[in-house]
Amino acid sequence: MDTSTTVFNDVKSVVVATLGIEDRADTLDASTVLLGDLPELDSMAVVELVVALEQRFDIEIDGDEVTADLFETLGGLADFVSAKVR
Repeated sequence: MDTSTTVFNDVKSVVVATLGIEDRADTLDASTVLLGDLPELDSMAVVELVVALEQRFDIEIDGDEVTADLFETLGGLADFVSAKVR
């Protein structure tokens, strides 16, 4: 399994755990729209998710990086995290 696949799976598990959507985990893929399609992802959940990703991957996400585009799709979020990890 390559690094990007591993990061994607880890980001997915953080999203699932943070939002409490374990019952829908199997339906999530890289093209899954996050913001707008997941009612659990509200403004407070975004903050929790950013903190959880920072802790899981030992990265720092600046406030100005937290945009709607960042949370558009699960794949896009995973790509962002993958770029931060390098």
